[in-house]
Amino acid sequence: MSALSQPMVASLAAKAMQRLVVAGQGRSKRRSPLARFPDVPRDAFELSIPTSIAPARAVVYLPAKTDGNPPPVHVNFHGGGYVMPLLDGDDPLCRFLAADAGVAVINVDYVLAPQHPFPAAPRQAFEVVRWAASHGAQHGWDGTRLTVGGQSAGGGLAAAVARQALEEGGPALALQVLHYPPLDLATSAKDKRAAIPKPFLRPWMAEIFDSSYVPDRQARFDRLVSPANPADDEDLTGIAPALVITAAFDLLKAEGARYADRLRRAGALVEHHDVSDADHGYDGEDDAKARAAYSLIARHVHRATTPESAKAP
Repeated sequence: MSALSQPMVASLAAKAMQRLVVAGQGRSKRRSPLARFPDVPRDAFELSIPTSIAPARAVVYLPAKTDGNPPPVHVNFHGGGYVMPLLDGDDPLCRFLAADAGVAVINVDYVLAPQHPFPAAPRQAFEVVRWAASHGAQHGWDGTRLTVGGQSAGGGLAAAVARQALEEGGPALALQVLHYPPLDLATSAKDKRAAIPKPFLRPWMAEIFDSSYVPDRQARFDRLVSPANPADDEDLTGIAPALVITAAFDLLKAEGARYADRLRRAGALVEHHDVSDADHGYDGEDDAKARAAYSLIARHVHRATTPESAKAP
């Protein structure tokens, strides 16, 4: 067990990483996510969503075309190991979903660890989704046609939201989208295996993220943290239908595949899609693979939120 697995050391490392991200914003030589895919329009505004944890800043993306009725709503949670402030990183995905799926997209700036360790983020995420379900009339979307999703840590939060919705009797979710999610923090990152020698997500990074997010190792078996771990064997019948996307070279692929199998057994898996020749976070650099994945997500979101009477035969 390395020093990075110690919560105090991990917390210091995580805060240093956060400062580097903030300091690098606007000065990076890499393309800004907001500048990617200029052919995909951006019509967005910000709002603040009240929760018992803290107000959650969010960016709402609106579809360019509607049928005259309020569009469905998709709540998105960004990646970053539950630690990194990467809200803008999901801007391309959110624009794609608004344009291609015809939904309003709420991109949530949720609380981060180590400042807000588990269970703050999944609880806040659930309250945001519950708020979105009941406040559509004031903001221009139809909260009765609701989906959730996220990339990396955001996928873990989307899975936790779906679990809480199952346990608490709603809100009704038409789909959960889990894009290369971490779903088994109870298993040490050092015991996970990627298909390539040097994957993007290294075990030392996962140690920092996991120890910052859930300092109590026993709490990592919680069903809102590790639903792909065998310790969680509750019946998931009735949980929201799921699209699970894994990446072939990702350190997290195996746990994503295990959870997809578990959802399949519960009758809740819509599709498990594995992106070939791709690693964790592949869509941040590979435009072709990103477009393909985002189009797949958009098709599933559109299908899940389209009334049966309006679907083509």
